[in-house]
Amino acid sequence: MLNLRELFEKNPIVAAPLAGISNAAYQSLCLDYGCGLVYTEMISAEGIFFRNQRTLEMCRIPESNHPTALQLFGSKVDHLVAAAEYIDQHTTADIIDLNMGCPAPKVVKTGAGSALLKDPEKAFAIVSGIKQAVGKPVSVKMRIGYSDSEKNYLSFAKGLEEAGADMIAVHGRTRTQMYQGLSDWEAIREIHEALTIPVIGNGDVRTAEDFFEKKDKSGVAAVMIGRGLLGNPFLIQQIVKRMKGETDLTITPEERFAACRDHAQRLIALAGEERALRELRGIVGNYLRGLPEASYYRGKVTTMKDYEELDRLLNEFQQRLEERNEDRTA
Repeated sequence: MLNLRELFEKNPIVAAPLAGISNAAYQSLCLDYGCGLVYTEMISAEGIFFRNQRTLEMCRIPESNHPTALQLFGSKVDHLVAAAEYIDQHTTADIIDLNMGCPAPKVVKTGAGSALLKDPEKAFAIVSGIKQAVGKPVSVKMRIGYSDSEKNYLSFAKGLEEAGADMIAVHGRTRTQMYQGLSDWEAIREIHEALTIPVIGNGDVRTAEDFFEKKDKSGVAAVMIGRGLLGNPFLIQQIVKRMKGETDLTITPEERFAACRDHAQRLIALAGEERALRELRGIVGNYLRGLPEASYYRGKVTTMKDYEELDRLLNEFQQRLEERNEDRTA
């Protein structure tokens, strides 16, 4: 069984589960850039319970994508336990993770995700039932409460640990905050200090400085990065460099274009060109962010039809940047 403390002592960088993003292509990209742990996107326990083929395909972990936490969501205790047993016996996932933090209305209205913050006894029963049924480590991703008046994070986290959770990841916002406002890293620190199991902190990490500041402030075993990695796997690389004492964290435009092509090629290999390009339209712009004329090309990629067109646009953009530099030095 994976030793979580040893894992985070070696590498405390964690890529958060992102719906519609954290597929095998994204996981492999993050791992290749130096991430210590990646997650699948949320996978329906109901889909696994009823053996939906598309859901089961989402559970397949490529041989190179380790360590990976497979994240389940649902609200029925027996179905979640059965789904976890399937994951334990039929997949190579390293960790079975339970989502108790998703704020999406379509998830919450079913009693899953953040809704479980309002039903601690059911949440604890889910963890206890799964822990008794599987051999893999069991973890939970939670928020600090359902609303500002319902911040039950300490009692909730302690209950999860007592129920058998091996690790907890905490997003420092409430459900009603969604993704607005600032993540409460003081609350994350309190949870870390109250538990004996590893705690991962999550929220508002956009730079290498953010990563180290929040890790030092909270004392957590690891830091999870979500939206900050979209089109920016270089952030992982920059954190790794800082850990090694390197100070040059510069990312060139050429590196951005190369990483964008790499991501596209991995996603095409996984999902086929049509579906991959559809998903990439919302990601490519992040690779270009901050570059001169980026807004023009972000608009262009929203209508791209195939990889050849993406490659052409990136080549054109790179050439325009080179011409700008030549004009400046002339």
